[in-house]
Amino acid sequence: MNLHEHQSKQLLAEHGVAVPRGVTVAALDEVPSALATLGGARWVVKAQVHAGGRGKAGGVVLAESPQRVREAAARLLGERLVTHQSGPAGLPVTRLLIEETTAIARELYLAVLVDREARQVAFMASAAGGMDIEEVAASTPERILLARVAPAMGLQPWHGRRLGYGLGLDPEQIRALQDLLGRLYRLFLESDAALIEINPLVVTEAGALVALDAKIVLDDNALYRHPALLALRDASQEDAREAEARAHDLNYISLDGNIGCMVNGAGLAMATMDLVKLHGGAPANFLDVGGGTTAERVAEAFKLILSDPKVEAVLVNIFGGIVRCDLIAAGIMQAVREVHLAVPVVVRLEGTNAAAGLEMLAASDLPIITAASLSEAADKVVAAARETAGEGR
Repeated sequence: MNLHEHQSKQLLAEHGVAVPRGVTVAALDEVPSALATLGGARWVVKAQVHAGGRGKAGGVVLAESPQRVREAAARLLGERLVTHQSGPAGLPVTRLLIEETTAIARELYLAVLVDREARQVAFMASAAGGMDIEEVAASTPERILLARVAPAMGLQPWHGRRLGYGLGLDPEQIRALQDLLGRLYRLFLESDAALIEINPLVVTEAGALVALDAKIVLDDNALYRHPALLALRDASQEDAREAEARAHDLNYISLDGNIGCMVNGAGLAMATMDLVKLHGGAPANFLDVGGGTTAERVAEAFKLILSDPKVEAVLVNIFGGIVRCDLIAAGIMQAVREVHLAVPVVVRLEGTNAAAGLEMLAASDLPIITAASLSEAADKVVAAARETAGEGR
């Protein structure tokens, strides 16, 4: 789960990390009060969306008068901000963060994340802060510093010294960095975070370290332990179908293709999408209905797939280990009857009661295509999608 910048900074501030003073506003008439609270003569207006690249897209504005702040707020509030990470539809701007300006001497990059290969928490840092860190990592990987934290040992002073020297900080700033790393490490563990990113982490003209921007991503699987953090979820920033899937305990991710996929098991879902690509198609989604699914959940999953206007064919690939394939077939038929079916559906069932499930589908009066193997199913669904596209649906 992604947090907004102002939410991330609130968590950082609660753990003693220095951040600029800021006030959030959701309406134009809140701007004068925000400026009065902050004081000063220059401010930064930041659109709060779950996407990077806001500055390049006009979502971050340096304003040198109250009028300029109001103009920026009027332009951004209620609009959709399109960045290189948001997709062409953009994301709605329902809130702005207005901050005091900071006297910047240097911009650095700092992040805490899970290094899955090493199975350790890792700190990543670079002197190339404020830039596209992906580009830095790709073109000049030597500028990326990494310090891994062994779980049994925990964070040690040498982690800060190693990164501090690599960033070219002076001794006092290195001590400040060590303190900062400790606070971030505690926040990372306590909140079950997947990522804490500060870009840029600035060295001010006075020599202090300040988190000028912040992004926190939380592990969805651990949110049941953090009801206060779960309450920070902003559904307006998420795909509506993904939110609907979560309500039915389904694992769904929207993709850019035209072939809907419904599979049980994440590994089988990945293999199914790979095979669709191998046969020349493009998946419209990742959808794992789970190993112990029911006919009702299958029906909801089916309706979820068909709600995507890009979908021109659907592939159902179910392995009946825990779940019975005849129950899956019942769910498919229930969904097809409830939803106006305008695209072909290809079904491949294997495992417990697979033959009974396929017989149920064949005996129905529904336009469902069955397949005996996954390769045959992928071939049939790609052909069906091409036929649908050719008809100009």
